[in-house]
Amino acid sequence: MTLLRKEPWLLAGSMFFMAALASPIYAQRAVPRNWQLLSYDTDSVYGIGAEKAYQQLLKNKTSTPVLVAVIDSGIDTTHEDLKSILWSNPGEIPGNGIDDDHNGFIDDVHGWNFLGSKDGKSLKEDSDEATREYFRLKQQYINPDSALTPSSPDYAYWKKLQDRIEKPVTQNKMTYKTMSKLQENLNKCESVLKGALKKDDFTQAELDSLSSPDNDVMISRNFVQRLLQSTGDKDMTFQEFKNEFEEYLLDIKRKAEATDVQPNENRKAIVGDNFNDIRDNHYGNNDVMGTFAFHGTHVSGIIGAVRGNGIGIDGVAANVRIMAVKVVPDGDERDKDVALGIRYAVDNGARIINMSFGKFFSPHKDWVDDAIRYAQSKGVLLIHAAGNEGSNNDSVPDYPNPDFADHTRANNFITVGASNNGVSGQVAGFSNYGKKEVDVFAPGVQIYSSIPEGNKYGNASGTSMASPVVTGLAALILSYFPDLSAEQLKYVIVKSSTPLPDGTTMVTKPGTQNDQVAFADLSVSGGIVNAYEAVKLASTLKGDRPKDQRIKLKRGKKG
Repeated sequence: MTLLRKEPWLLAGSMFFMAALASPIYAQRAVPRNWQLLSYDTDSVYGIGAEKAYQQLLKNKTSTPVLVAVIDSGIDTTHEDLKSILWSNPGEIPGNGIDDDHNGFIDDVHGWNFLGSKDGKSLKEDSDEATREYFRLKQQYINPDSALTPSSPDYAYWKKLQDRIEKPVTQNKMTYKTMSKLQENLNKCESVLKGALKKDDFTQAELDSLSSPDNDVMISRNFVQRLLQSTGDKDMTFQEFKNEFEEYLLDIKRKAEATDVQPNENRKAIVGDNFNDIRDNHYGNNDVMGTFAFHGTHVSGIIGAVRGNGIGIDGVAANVRIMAVKVVPDGDERDKDVALGIRYAVDNGARIINMSFGKFFSPHKDWVDDAIRYAQSKGVLLIHAAGNEGSNNDSVPDYPNPDFADHTRANNFITVGASNNGVSGQVAGFSNYGKKEVDVFAPGVQIYSSIPEGNKYGNASGTSMASPVVTGLAALILSYFPDLSAEQLKYVIVKSSTPLPDGTTMVTKPGTQNDQVAFADLSVSGGIVNAYEAVKLASTLKGDRPKDQRIKLKRGKKG
């Protein structure tokens, strides 16, 4: 699994593309770009009622700024809707090459890049964890099947790696062959359409209005139009689609070669640390944007893009500061970076941490668990995306998670599944779920937010988008009720989650075509987060956050 929770239509593979070409296109009701903030009673979408909460419960009330860490791929620090809400380290003098606040990080003005080199470079592509572990054991034992005792935990672990790496290789090779042919056709259509439209890029609307007596033009138009429409994003241009398709094809190629080609050593060449030694922790740089910031920029906008400024979008939280912690490459994050990233965020004052990433294997889970315990001891709430495989997290673990090796469980950890807007269903078909391991659902389909390089905006889908909706909600609550502890914040969010507002009880089970399951059985809460109800519940609680964990930022503002 890739590290980032990418667009699920892209992750769905050949089945998506074949279905897109074989099925008719149906007109869909337009959904507001800010649907995640809206309410079913007024807008007929399954939003969280944030606007209703601001208008009816929080108007003219004073809030306190909340520091939220976004552990992700990086953030565009120049974006018009984000730059004014970025955390600025008060103890650091920008650009002087000195660790002014003595926290171990030089010039960490807006956060830290754990994927950086000392000369300013940044790691973009890394391998996936399953492949790294597969080759590690093959090198260690030469033939693990015969070298390991069948009753040993190591042997069971090896078998899980084989299931993840070896079994899908044949299918991935077939998929790659099919998708390569599709790419050839796409390139031919591109050439024809560029000539017909006299431009290098084009939109769905421009294809809709294209008419030509040339049969090749119309065949190309229909082919590309079907692919673009099937993404569900009417604003996606051809070049955007093509770029994401090429990323998908590259990912399939890597999976097809998983048993033959050893993991790349980009990390070693660029970052240069010993990633198997948690004590080797003086690495990275302060470039929190780097070369791979789409995901983190989109996530940050969902949480706290400036509200009411008349541009772009409105975030869920109205009074938030965003700290950028870059640990996520294109590939699987390293446990060491995650653990140190959590500790960095906690030590520098974050009250809430968003983690829209995940993987199937965690060889140094103990490091991450220790960091989660540390965050718990400091009253910091962690919010994590459940994953986009349409699978049950109760039976197929997703990492990081709140389950410790001693069978205890973190009380400062929320796992989030993705709900839909009601137009195409109530639950995202790609979302992971779990009656024990997934706490709540939140909007995660076609969420419009900030994207990097030029003050742009666009849609993305995934539990990656659902998680920051909950993070924004947590920041909203804490900003108005700053004495609530992390455990109380979790209680409020989970307890106030509500059933589907249209009275639906049975939904299509994620990962299936038609299997029906009770929505209440997909998560601990059995519901979708509800900002309106959360604010009402929070107002009834007496905060029990220790004084030394209370928010130290002094600036407040009216809601």
